[in-house]
Amino acid sequence: MKSIVAGIAILLSVQAVSAADLRTDALTQFKPIPAEAPDVKGNPFTPAKVDLGRKLFFDPRLSASQALSCNSCHNLGTGGVDAGPTSVGHGWQRGPRRAPTVLNAVFNTSQFWDGRAEDLKAQAKGPMQNPIEMNATPELVLKTLKSMPAYVDAFKQAFPGESEPLSFDNVAKAIEVFEVTLITPRSRFDQFLNGDDKALSTTEKAGLRAFMDKGCSACHNGINLGGDSYQPFGVVEKPGADILPPDDHGRFAVTKTASDQYVFRVAPLRNVALRAPYFHSGQVWGLEQAVAVMATAQLGSELTPQEIKEVTAFLGTLSGEQPKIEYPILPPRTEATPKAQ
Repeated sequence: MKSIVAGIAILLSVQAVSAADLRTDALTQFKPIPAEAPDVKGNPFTPAKVDLGRKLFFDPRLSASQALSCNSCHNLGTGGVDAGPTSVGHGWQRGPRRAPTVLNAVFNTSQFWDGRAEDLKAQAKGPMQNPIEMNATPELVLKTLKSMPAYVDAFKQAFPGESEPLSFDNVAKAIEVFEVTLITPRSRFDQFLNGDDKALSTTEKAGLRAFMDKGCSACHNGINLGGDSYQPFGVVEKPGADILPPDDHGRFAVTKTASDQYVFRVAPLRNVALRAPYFHSGQVWGLEQAVAVMATAQLGSELTPQEIKEVTAFLGTLSGEQPKIEYPILPPRTEATPKAQ
């Protein structure tokens, strides 16, 4: 009996050391998401601004059809993305790429798959003006908002002391501040990083070890496990045309630099298990398949079925506490509010 107890004690001690070593290695590459939203340079956080941004995020009247809001493509109930491979926009047009998640987007160094927006404020302006997405113009957005007295008052409260508080730039600033609050802390992975050995199962720990040892974390690292660098899709072997559409040249369209052909911002992996389908083309519906594709295309490695299951299990631990957002009651339209186009 004593030998059995001693054996169990040794096993537990070995497991504790193993978890501690794994955590030490992980902390050299990853950081937990903070419990509080970070500050945004040049755009101070205020409750009035956040509340205004929340209304604007959910208001479909910022689109020409008055049927599409920011939440249409970045649905906060489904991991900050929509349900299809690529988003449906104005007049049932489909965009060329999968909508990136808005959750934890504040931790990315740039926005969009090709990084063409330097921050969330710049990103917020893009879809409103894109003819395939919301198909509006700054003039139409301002005319719509100025037609509703409650919005005029809300902008005055959110941007006090400004001579022209209701501006297109301030529309983007309010949306940015609201989106900054959309973080998902306290995932089981974060709990493990913060010292809880039991937060991950044995399989999940094996997946984390494989994720680091196989080279996944060379690109998917930092607080968001990605989102802060650019890489060619197909470093070792290009995926098929269904996954890597040949007409989408990635970051090359932004930089016009030959080496940026088929280069994309590394996808952040926080909450990845909640937001299939995967990749910028949205053509891979299973997370295990996505892991296998990345291993082949980026690492030149054929993972075993067991390794794929372990890495996929680890990715499931990246889902944090989802933002609890109360759906806003929006200001009523008036006779001066533009009609849907």
